[in-house]
Amino acid sequence: MIKRAAEFAARAHEGKFRKGTLIPYIVHPYEAAVIVSGMTSDPEIISAALLHDVIEDAGITYGELEREFGPRVADLVQAESEDKTLSWQERKQSTIRRLETALPEEKILCLGDKLSNLRSTASDRLIKGERVWEKFRVKDKKKHEWYYRRILEQLSELKERLAYREYVMLFQELFE
Repeated sequence: MIKRAAEFAARAHEGKFRKGTLIPYIVHPYEAAVIVSGMTSDPEIISAALLHDVIEDAGITYGELEREFGPRVADLVQAESEDKTLSWQERKQSTIRRLETALPEEKILCLGDKLSNLRSTASDRLIKGERVWEKFRVKDKKKHEWYYRRILEQLSELKERLAYREYVMLFQELFE
């Protein structure tokens, strides 16, 4: 299942790049899956990490995922997907609210995704300095700090995990 999910995600994200870079987009889902695999060996959760952006960013439907990978994977991907018709602030508030009642596997998936994003931002900051925030639609560093701090709070039940501790370290490096 994991191999099929990796191939499916690679096809879905083919030709796309990470914001403001020439890094193929698929690097992000692969990295999120590696992070998640450090917290669980459940193939459905790891597959969902590989697929976590295909609904949101690649036009794949919930039904397609459900047919291909089953309802649990489709549910996990749907939970991690943002509604792009909402404003940035509304999307982020929705994610934070969802995490208040999220299942443990949803929180693991979220941690994999957000830690990968923080790694990318921290890496870009080494090269671009504070101009790193210019690559985002919302360029206000304080808004990103608010969002990642709230995610950190919602994922605190994972505080014993190495990935959570890395998230804290990168958060402090970027925002404090």
